[in-house]
Amino acid sequence: MTGAVNETATGAEPEAEAEAEAAAPDGSPRPSRPVPAPRPVPAPRSAAVPARQGPERGRLQVRPVGRRGLLVELASAEATEAFHAELLRRRAAGELPGVTEIVPGAATVLLDGFATPGAARRLAAELPGWRIPPLASGDGSVLEIPVRYDGPDIPDVAALWGVAEDEVAGIHAATEFRVAFCGFAPGFGYLTGLGEHRHVPRRSDPRTKVPAGAVGLAGAYTGVYPRSSPGGWQLIGTAPETVLWDTSRTPAALLAPGTRVRFVPMSPPDPEGAPS
Repeated sequence: MTGAVNETATGAEPEAEAEAEAAAPDGSPRPSRPVPAPRPVPAPRSAAVPARQGPERGRLQVRPVGRRGLLVELASAEATEAFHAELLRRRAAGELPGVTEIVPGAATVLLDGFATPGAARRLAAELPGWRIPPLASGDGSVLEIPVRYDGPDIPDVAALWGVAEDEVAGIHAATEFRVAFCGFAPGFGYLTGLGEHRHVPRRSDPRTKVPAGAVGLAGAYTGVYPRSSPGGWQLIGTAPETVLWDTSRTPAALLAPGTRVRFVPMSPPDPEGAPS
């Protein structure tokens, strides 16, 4: 459908998503490949070009995808989110050539379905001159997701953060998140917002089954599992009231790139037989 934003970036497992180039979906290293000897080639039209990222200069690279698509590679997750937001702003203002899909990833944005190959080439030539403002934190409404902070990995996360276990919920709930991109499974969003000092590694022993609604941390991301599946994220809670994917709903996915999210602590359940 023209103008639709694709909800799913890739089909890789969440623990392999951001490292898809270095590891197979199950986390094992990819077999090494022979590297051909380099040879001089003419610089392509889509070679790396400077782009203005707010007050500082960053770099992006534009590659053709077929005859009517572009893949824009950016230097960081933050630059990717800002660039994606600018694409959406320009499209809403009628300043972007018509495309069928705009699909953000961890450090890329795919634009596909230009009306003509010429439209794709013209935009590729224009991108170096774009001024990309910093990502605004206050744009749009905030989606609240109730969470019971009862995850089995809270002790490990607390140790990695250097805080008491009962502080993990407060730190996480005080953070405003933003959906950077979607992937792994229908409805799964990769949420950014935690500072670098709060990033945590994936578990060294992934679980064979993570329940639907589990709230986990891995690297720079927070995510909520839309369905039961294997996974290696650090589990800190459960979102029992939130349905992330519902085909009877339009759109079916609750989360989309750019959505602002806050996690709201739920009161612990009353002990059985306690007075109401």
